[in-house]
Amino acid sequence: MGGKLSPGIYRVHKPVGATSFSVVQRFMEEAKAVQPGKRIPVCHGGTLDPFAEGLLLVLVGQAPRLFELLHAVPKVYEAEVVWGTETDTGDLHGRPVLQGDTAALTPGALDAALASFVGWREQVPPATSAKKVGGEPAYRKAHRGEAVELPPSRVYLHAARWLSHDLPRASRLWLSCRGGYYVRSLARDVGRALGCGAHLSTLRRTAIGPWEDPGLGQRVWLHGRDLLPWARVRTLTDAEVGELRRERPVPASGLQPADWTLPPGFPDPEAPIRGFHQGCLAFLLRERDGALWSELELRGGL
Repeated sequence: MGGKLSPGIYRVHKPVGATSFSVVQRFMEEAKAVQPGKRIPVCHGGTLDPFAEGLLLVLVGQAPRLFELLHAVPKVYEAEVVWGTETDTGDLHGRPVLQGDTAALTPGALDAALASFVGWREQVPPATSAKKVGGEPAYRKAHRGEAVELPPSRVYLHAARWLSHDLPRASRLWLSCRGGYYVRSLARDVGRALGCGAHLSTLRRTAIGPWEDPGLGQRVWLHGRDLLPWARVRTLTDAEVGELRRERPVPASGLQPADWTLPPGFPDPEAPIRGFHQGCLAFLLRERDGALWSELELRGGL
C-alpha cells in the first residue's frame, strides 16, 4: 500500500467515549491521504461500546477478509459490576429498570452465582447492542424509544473470576470468552440471579487471542506470521501457488504447528491452514481428501 499505512491488522487502544467506528474513520482518512482516489477496505474486528475501552483490532487492505476468523478465539475483559441497580442498557448510562437490596451479598454468593454462567449458554443481548433487527442495529431502534426484543444467542464463557470486592457497592470482574459474548448481559443476569440487580460501570478489553491492548495512543502493525497465529502453517512454492490458483490441490505434507496455543479446554476455532509465500500470508487452505485446497487467496499477501 505504501506510505505509513500497510495492509494487515493493527492493534489499537480505543479510549472511553470514542465509538469503534470513529477509530476506523481515522484509519480511512489516513488511507485516503496515502492513496487519494483509491478505496482501501478498512473495518474493525469487533465492536467496543463507547463507555468501554481497550483493545480494538483494525483490519486494513485484504485483512477485512479475515474478520470471521477472529470471532472464535478468546477475548479477555476486566469490568466493574455495580450492585443494586439494573439499567436498560446494562451500563452506567442507562435508565434504572430494577433496584434491589444488596445487604446480603457475600463473596461466596457472588462466586456461586458467577460459576453458573461458565460454559456454553443462551444469552439475550442488550437492547442497545449492535445485533441486527430487521437489518438495522438494535441500538438505533432502542435510542428512538422503540421496544427491542432480541432472541437469545448461543455464547461461550471460558472462565470468570472476581478480582476484588467493595461490597455491597461493587465488584471487579475478569473473564475470558468467545466473540459474540456480552459482558453487560452477564452483569445483568448475575444481578437477576442474586435478586438485587446489577450493571457495568467500566469495561476494558485487555486481549484478543495472543494480542494485548497496546495502551493509549499506541498502535502495533500485525502482518506475516503475526496473523492468525492459532492456525497451522504451510509454506508454498511458486509452482504450488500456480496450482492453487488453478483450483487444484497441493500435498498436505510439510505442515507446521500453530505459533500460539489456545487456553486448555477452549473450543477449537477450526481455523484454516495459513499458506505462506515469500514470507507473506497468501492463502487460507483447507484439508480435504488428504490434500490442501484453497479456501481464500489474499492477493498481494499480508
